[in-house]
Amino acid sequence: MKLDILVIAVHPDDAELACSGTILKHVALGKKVGIVDLTRGELGTRGTEETRAEEAETSAKILGLQIRENLGFRDGFFTNDEHHRMEVLKMVRKYKPEIIIANALTDRHPDHGRAGDLVNDAVFLSGLQKIETIVDGEKQASHRPRLFLQFIQDTYIKPDIIVDISEHIDKKVESIKAFKTQFYVPGAKVDGLETYISSPEFFDSILGRAREFGKSIGAGYGEGFTSRKLLGVDNLFNLK
Repeated sequence: MKLDILVIAVHPDDAELACSGTILKHVALGKKVGIVDLTRGELGTRGTEETRAEEAETSAKILGLQIRENLGFRDGFFTNDEHHRMEVLKMVRKYKPEIIIANALTDRHPDHGRAGDLVNDAVFLSGLQKIETIVDGEKQASHRPRLFLQFIQDTYIKPDIIVDISEHIDKKVESIKAFKTQFYVPGAKVDGLETYISSPEFFDSILGRAREFGKSIGAGYGEGFTSRKLLGVDNLFNLK
C-alpha cells in the first residue's frame, strides 16, 4: 500500500499529541495516512504494553488511519545504529509516502530527539539504490519522500510551518483521550502513580500550544512543524 503521509513516532501517543489534527485534516482531504510506532512505550509509569496497544488501536480508528504498525524497538534504549536505521528504512520503502513526519528535533524526553535523528537518517538512506533490502522474498525499490517534517513536542521550538487544524480539534482531543492510562481523562480509573503527563495541567498545555500556533496564522488551532531544508511556495498569494 502506498501512503500519502507516514508518521513515524517513537512512542504510541506521540503522534496524537503533536500531529493528530494534521492527520485528521489530510484524511478528510482523501489522503492515505499511516503511523509506525517505534516502541511499545513499555517504560511508561502507567498502563502496560497491552493497554497501550489497545489504546493505539482505538486511536487509529478515530484518526481514520490506513495502517498502524509497531517496530518493537526497546523503549528508552534503542540507538541510532545500522540495525535500527535499516528497520525504519524498510518501512519507508514499504509504504513509499510522499511526506514523512517524525519526532521533534530535541525535547525533554531523550527518546524524542534521538528518534527524530534516526528517522531522518533512515529517510536519506532509503533513497540510496545501493542499499538493498529484501522483505518477504522481494527486493524493495529505493524511495525518498519529497518532504520530511518533524513535529514539536514538550519543548517549544519555533515552527517553520503551521497547519490550521481548527476544524479537527475535537477529534484530536478524542484521539489523545483514547490513551486513558497516560493522560487526564475525567472519570477514568487507572492504577498507578500520577505523572507529569497525566495531570489536567499537561492536557491544558497541549490545547494551549495548539491555540498559540493557531493564533500565529489567524486560526483557532494549529500544529507546528520544523523542516531541515528550506521550504518554498509557488506564489505569495497561497500563504495563510
